[in-house]
Amino acid sequence: MNAVEIEEAISKLAEEPFDAENFPFQFLEAFGNKETTIKRLRKGESNKSDLGGVLQTNNIHIAVAAPGEVTKTLVALKASPATARAKAKFVLATDGKTFEAEDLATGETVACAYVDFPDHFGFFLPLAGITTVKQVRDSSFDIRATSRLNRLYVELLKDNPEWGTAERRPDMNHFMARLIFCFFAEDTDIFNGTGLFTATIEQMSARDSSNTHEVIGALFRAMNTKIEDRTSAKLPRWADAFPYVNGGLFSGNMDVPRFNRIARSYLLHIGGLDWKKINPDIFGSMIQAVAEDEERGALGMHYTSVPNILKVLDPLFLDDLREKLEEAGDNQRKLLNLRNRMARIRVFDPACGSGNFLVIAYKEMRAIEADINRRRGEVGRRTDIPLTNFRGIELRHFPAEIARLALIIAEYQCDVLYRGQKLAMAEFLPLNAQNWVTCGNALRLDWLSICPPSGTGVKLHADDLLQTPLDQAQIDFENEGGETYICGNPPYRGGTEQDKLQKDDMRFVFAKRQSTWKSFDYILGFFQKARDYLDHCNAAAAFVTTNSICQGEQVYRFWPSCISDRVRISFAMTSFRWSNLASKNAGVSVCIVGIQRNPTKVRLFQGANGLVREVENINAYLIPFMDVYVKNQMKPQNGMSPVVNGSKPVDGGGLVFDRDIAEELKSATPEYARVIRPYFGAHDATHGVGRYCIWATREEYEEIKNIKAFRERFAIVSEMRAKSTKALTKAGQNNPFAFQQVRQTGTEIVFQVPMHSSATREFYPVAALPRGSIVSNGAFSFYDPPLWNISVFVSRLSLIWIGTICGKIKTDFRFSNTLGWNTFPVPTLTEKNKSDLTRCAEDILLAREAHFPATIADLYDPDNMPADLREAHERNDEALERIYIGRRFKNDTERLEKLFELYTKTTAEKGGTNKVVTKTKVREEN
Repeated sequence: MNAVEIEEAISKLAEEPFDAENFPFQFLEAFGNKETTIKRLRKGESNKSDLGGVLQTNNIHIAVAAPGEVTKTLVALKASPATARAKAKFVLATDGKTFEAEDLATGETVACAYVDFPDHFGFFLPLAGITTVKQVRDSSFDIRATSRLNRLYVELLKDNPEWGTAERRPDMNHFMARLIFCFFAEDTDIFNGTGLFTATIEQMSARDSSNTHEVIGALFRAMNTKIEDRTSAKLPRWADAFPYVNGGLFSGNMDVPRFNRIARSYLLHIGGLDWKKINPDIFGSMIQAVAEDEERGALGMHYTSVPNILKVLDPLFLDDLREKLEEAGDNQRKLLNLRNRMARIRVFDPACGSGNFLVIAYKEMRAIEADINRRRGEVGRRTDIPLTNFRGIELRHFPAEIARLALIIAEYQCDVLYRGQKLAMAEFLPLNAQNWVTCGNALRLDWLSICPPSGTGVKLHADDLLQTPLDQAQIDFENEGGETYICGNPPYRGGTEQDKLQKDDMRFVFAKRQSTWKSFDYILGFFQKARDYLDHCNAAAAFVTTNSICQGEQVYRFWPSCISDRVRISFAMTSFRWSNLASKNAGVSVCIVGIQRNPTKVRLFQGANGLVREVENINAYLIPFMDVYVKNQMKPQNGMSPVVNGSKPVDGGGLVFDRDIAEELKSATPEYARVIRPYFGAHDATHGVGRYCIWATREEYEEIKNIKAFRERFAIVSEMRAKSTKALTKAGQNNPFAFQQVRQTGTEIVFQVPMHSSATREFYPVAALPRGSIVSNGAFSFYDPPLWNISVFVSRLSLIWIGTICGKIKTDFRFSNTLGWNTFPVPTLTEKNKSDLTRCAEDILLAREAHFPATIADLYDPDNMPADLREAHERNDEALERIYIGRRFKNDTERLEKLFELYTKTTAEKGGTNKVVTKTKVREEN
């Protein structure tokens, strides 16, 4: 369950009559406990309570108290030995009137009326495995509001199915946006009095909901009618109390969907929430999920946390503004200059969604401006930061509409906070009808036209705030010539995941630039557009991106043209989890990359919470080193043995089979058992699964082809290949005994290297296979290598090189022999070096053998790795790293810096373009 679903379940529980006997089980069920888990608790099989309550191990101890004894019961729960033994995280007591709970780790408590406990649902989210707790608590109102809006949305579509069609979906979305504004306005005194909108609907619409749509429609018409036109408009007297909103929010199609009783009830409940608590930073993305079918299934999972967004905005420009504020102190001239500078800053998100980045940037800048005004003795001064300096592009209509609405709400809230309610209200209405968020395709539009560096664009005042042309809609900046900061979290989409329209977008951006663009991630289109923008104005850009654009072949194909002409990576944050509100804190591993022309400061952030380093340069691999591009090499460096892809059968299942068929063949013809070989794909070798294959010479084939058991296997191969449309495969029908691609003789000592390996493993697993084993094309292998080569490959140095240069699938390692091994820089080794490394490899193999029949997967599970095997690997790393620098490396960054230095030196000696540079200067920051 996600956060929104949990909130719905908890709210439903609180609305039902209190059931003392079943409450503990109902509470746990609301947090996603399975029916089987609840049954075991009911039967007492897993209930560890010693107080007659319900105690779930590692979770919570719940007890229903006697009337008036909730606090006493909570104290007893805390003191209970069973609570401690079961390592409960929470204790909870209630009598159906009062509700109390405590987080035993932090000491935080909840005490409220029973009916109000859903207001604190975020407190208990660890029970559902959701760990972004503080973020959820900070946004608990938004989740509750989204939950109720979702129920209303779905209920309205039941009786108004036509509103869910593509033709009428914009009308439905506009209707929801208008409701959101009204709920906010009635709780913030924008409307006259508190709760005016909801109270009017409750009083003026029939309980059977027959005229609810008419009442709402009349209110919307009033808000679209100027005060001087009210008499001729013939509005109902009760609607005349509402102000003129303008801004196009209530213009255009004024239809309202019909309500049934349930929908009317939902609307009134939504109005009963305290909309002053709305958080426009993240509310937009929650509402977006309500309005889109494909998003609603994952409701609440598309939350971009404020701390994560600040990881982009802070180093992009906010840190600099804060530093300048600190430097200014109380110097009036410096403070004024900073305020004037901020008034001309433009923030541009070309994939803005519902406006999260823009809203947070606006609020942070308003906070800095407020501090300036305070220091200058001008508290309450009207802001100099125009809302229209926060530009965006969004492909879909509704998120673009919500982005504008979220910015309007953010502006009002900032005015209330920094200027007071009276001044905020005096200048809020009527709304401005200018469109500063464009609905369109960011990779097709001209960013310079939408966010022009001179401040001048095509001036367009729309009739409707919620209607924007699909081309571009620009307005003049109020202050020309300022800095522009491009930011956001654009779509990732790998080269093979893009649909036809996205491929066309990439073709539009890259086709005239280079020929290798088809394998590019979609986000590189945004980096290229940002790079083009930097050629025309004073700007900087930073995007959240998947790690893949800084790994593998995309690095040397894209980045050399991007990092050029004094444009450099100005800051970067290495891999971290971009998490959301989904259960178990699901998320994707990302990095953040910023680019700028002639940056005055270059900073590298080691992960989300790691060390901040000021360095001379960050290269495209996000390493503090010169701009080096590692390209595929066909042969390994420095005399290392090659790692070769395995043999490819293309057999229709005739040549490769399981153990049972292998035993049948051996039993039928024991004299030819030699042609039945162990066969290993990557999974087979790592997990100890056995398969077999026929591996025969031409002479052996002639001897066995008429034996029935073999003849049937060869017939499968011939039939499959004969039906193929590929010439190479079709030609192979006459040689049904042979693999289509043969990479080995079958007599070698084989060390298999899987194409992929789990990110949890501390060493890349290399499996020693029995002599005569055949390796599938799903893996790589060394054939008859010197053992010191294996020592090098299984080292920490090799692992991080593979992870950096080859790239990853999600977080898992992905190996390429031409990129990850053939390029691996190895210093010149003496015979003693090789002898020492050979002994280390032998120790590793012997340590593995001591734990037979444990598989590679078992042995290299980081939580269960045998101590002697780990020690053998440590000795191996010690021996190898001393060859490189005479000691162990301090960390992986130092390892990579040395490897890049050696790689650069080696390629330069071979006539390459990379040059050796001095060690990167590093300054650590708090």
